[in-house]
Amino acid sequence: MKGKNTALALQNRSEKAALALRLAAGVKYFSNKRAMPEISGRPEAGLDGTTKIAARKLTFRQLNDHIRQAAGDVLIEGCCGQRFIGSGCAGKTITISGTPGNALGAYLDGATIVVRGNAQDAVGDTMNDGKIIIHGNAGDALGYAMRGGSIFVRGNAGYRTGIHMKQYRDKKPVIVVGGTTGSFLGEYLAGGIIIVLGLGTDDVPVGDFIGTGMHGGRIFLRTHLAPACVPEQVTARAASREDLAEILPYLAEFARLFDIDGEQLAGEKYYVLAPNTKNPYKRLYTIN
Repeated sequence: MKGKNTALALQNRSEKAALALRLAAGVKYFSNKRAMPEISGRPEAGLDGTTKIAARKLTFRQLNDHIRQAAGDVLIEGCCGQRFIGSGCAGKTITISGTPGNALGAYLDGATIVVRGNAQDAVGDTMNDGKIIIHGNAGDALGYAMRGGSIFVRGNAGYRTGIHMKQYRDKKPVIVVGGTTGSFLGEYLAGGIIIVLGLGTDDVPVGDFIGTGMHGGRIFLRTHLAPACVPEQVTARAASREDLAEILPYLAEFARLFDIDGEQLAGEKYYVLAPNTKNPYKRLYTIN
């Protein structure tokens, strides 16, 4: 018995020593005796108050915890597909180098997100306020169900851009895409503005089935060609000077963000799409 107790004491002492080494090396020791590294890329506060995060080895939960805990603006380097970045954030600017994962800026509530590259699907999902600026391309379902704020994409966007987007009380959501979009642009659009500039193409800058189920809001296309595949409940016509007055501030901001000639953009020909008076979906829409 004495020998057994001595062996247990030595084992406990050995485990305590190993635990001390793990803690000194920055490793957590869980009750199941499996070691797990501490969060790598621990945030560093700059002189200007910006929190710098090296994200390459962080999980999406770890990265988002760091973002929420940051007192001021955040600079993320080495982003590699982490989801939900900036979800629900307000009152700070998040600048991302790398490629964020799905649902970037979901439920955004006033923060600004800048991506120095491409973004994936569902950017700005159900965002309430704020701004998302993407210097590359965006994936599918850009601005899904957004009800406030603005999204600016320098390049192209995928399918179903602006699906279920709606105007909520005094907030009007806006999406501006510099390149082209896939099919089903503005599907079930209930409010807000979508602008597709088609920079770099001479064709209509959208895919098929524009405005399917659309019952509110407006879609502007910079093109000299009338869009095809427009459903019966949507009208498409050349934009008037009064129509363009509504989007001039957004064109000017796009030009400023991406260093493009704003006066030239404003002077181009646009088509505007809106639900017509016979739209069967319009009767089902209730203003919140």
